[in-house]
Amino acid sequence: MSLIYINTTLAFTISLMGMLMYRSHLMSSLLCLEGMMLSLFVMITITILTNHFTLANMAPIILLVLAACEAALGLSLLVLVSNTYGTDYVQNLNLLQC
Repeated sequence: MSLIYINTTLAFTISLMGMLMYRSHLMSSLLCLEGMMLSLFVMITITILTNHFTLANMAPIILLVLAACEAALGLSLLVLVSNTYGTDYVQNLNLLQC
């Protein structure tokens, strides 16, 4: 296993641990999710380039599109929650209050 794979796996693991430990604020959760998506993007891109998968060249672009949609949805939810409640606590996201 090369050093690049170890670094991206470590980045994904650190983002996952950050997601599990700092889940009280929505902004920190969104940043951890973005770190996980970017490390997955790097891992998929390097795997495709080193193994010469010609049929999977669109996979990193599709992953980037999904990450952009996730970021846009998360930021809109963050703005909605912070305007409604004044804070960005995840505990304010209760679907039973609707």
